Amino acid sequence: MPKSPATPVPVSSIAEFEHSLDELEQLVTRMEGGELSLDESLSSFERGIGLYRQCQTALEQAELRVRLLLDPEAPDTAEPFDSRID
Repeated sequence: MPKSPATPVPVSSIAEFEHSLDELEQLVTRMEGGELSLDESLSSFERGIGLYRQCQTALEQAELRVRLLLDPEAPDTAEPFDSRID
């Protein structure tokens, strides 16, 4: 029985990833500025870890989708195409 095609990622998932990444960048900038109290720094760090994990999960899911597109029968052995031009 043929496998069903991968379901497309909803635009909201992409928007959520981009929003999380943007928020993470803003947190890093604020923390690097050195203007936060210890409590604010710890809260920001905790939030940053959560955002990092969300982004990492989204990237892993995107990689899986690419692998499925490259070789739907055996995604674990799919090799990305070589984008270099010799």
